[in-house]
Amino acid sequence: MERRRTPGGRRLAVTREVGADRETVWDLLTDTERWPEWGPSVRAVECDRRYIQAGTTGRVRVPGGIWLPFAVATCRDYRWTWRVARVPATGHFVEPAEGIKKGTCRVGFELPLYAVGYAPVCRRALDRIADLAEG
Repeated sequence: MERRRTPGGRRLAVTREVGADRETVWDLLTDTERWPEWGPSVRAVECDRRYIQAGTTGRVRVPGGIWLPFAVATCRDYRWTWRVARVPATGHFVEPAEGIKKGTCRVGFELPLYAVGYAPVCRRALDRIADLAEG
């Protein structure tokens, strides 16, 4: 885990290298139908579109069966951020992984500093993303 300066302020980043191209991983991150496959805290999604963009809204069902509204704040340059129940939540990004073989990238989550306890959930999500992308 590392501290980063992001457009949303100082955040903690949890990252992982994935043996898949950037487009494949970006597709997983932006496809609302796939979120429950890799997101440990997402059981279901209802959304106004399948692939998110800035302004996309919907709701996610979390453990316990509770539905929470979400709104995608930004979505460009292989990075997207959202608010869940009107609270700034994780940022999502895919970067080229320099110094490793072609067709590999780095995927990660940016957490607000107060959400450091969510890092293990993000690590589990990164492992699932890698399994799906590399599969």
